[in-house]
Amino acid sequence: MSGRDISYRDSGVDLQAARTHTSNIAGFVHGGITGFAGALPIPAMRDGLMVACTDGVGTKLLLAREAGILDGLGQDLVAMCVNDLICCGARPTGFLDYLAVGALDPEEAGILVGAIAAACASVDCALLGGETAELPGLYQPGHFDLAGFAVGLVERDELLGPDRVVPGDLVIGIPSSGVHSNGFSLVRALRDQGALDCPVDVLLAPTRLYVNDVLNLRTAHVELHAVAHITGGGLPENLPRALPPDCEAVLTEGSWPFPQAIQAIVDSGRVSDHDAWETFNMGIGLCIIAPASAQQAILAQIPDALVIGHVAHGPHGIRRA
Repeated sequence: MSGRDISYRDSGVDLQAARTHTSNIAGFVHGGITGFAGALPIPAMRDGLMVACTDGVGTKLLLAREAGILDGLGQDLVAMCVNDLICCGARPTGFLDYLAVGALDPEEAGILVGAIAAACASVDCALLGGETAELPGLYQPGHFDLAGFAVGLVERDELLGPDRVVPGDLVIGIPSSGVHSNGFSLVRALRDQGALDCPVDVLLAPTRLYVNDVLNLRTAHVELHAVAHITGGGLPENLPRALPPDCEAVLTEGSWPFPQAIQAIVDSGRVSDHDAWETFNMGIGLCIIAPASAQQAILAQIPDALVIGHVAHGPHGIRRA
């Protein structure tokens, strides 16, 4: 055996940077960083269910990295998870993040985790901890990935879902803040070809958090039947997940405006109508399905919500009319 000793740092892993990062983010984590796992008390429930989900930010990370705009990614990550939880009526209680990097920059990592903590706080969800992995060789220099894991609680008899939906229910849409966190491989392809006339900060607008919108309706005892988070696959794939098998959602085309980023994609002339609807949220980030009697209360509680369609007997899916 010959040559000098090789340290962990020589191989690309900086343990001192990791220690600095851990110290920097200690204040963001519920209870501080004190052990190997985070804990929360379980509130008294009649017949409670724990709900869990996981998601990531996807290739939006690449555009954010290129533009040097990282502070919105924490909200993207939290929103992609807790917006899914709220679809069954669960109140988010705990969140964990996973940050993987090629080389750890404690300042940048602190920005990401700080934004995650702020987004969690805005929906009253504890950031319980997470993992920061330095993986040289697996990630290119400057590249990273973000994933998140959320847990929530709901009473069994308060679960929202397709079994509550009936023909005649209204589909009420809450606008998106833009592209959110899906379809960015196509967005980047359009930009690379010079076909997308939209400022990068508009494209990177953080994903809207819908948790408080739905929880406020539930606190006010507004009758809700189902909720759909409009993510990858757009309205055609996600809205039917909130419908029973013998029902379709009839959407009134033109009943809502497109945000600037979505309009720019449509105006590019490079994405077919079919592909746009199958890829992007088309300006609606969350759909609430509720009886017509709840319309006034929902629209009063969420000022920018609007009726975009109704539920009818028919083949399972959506129909634009």
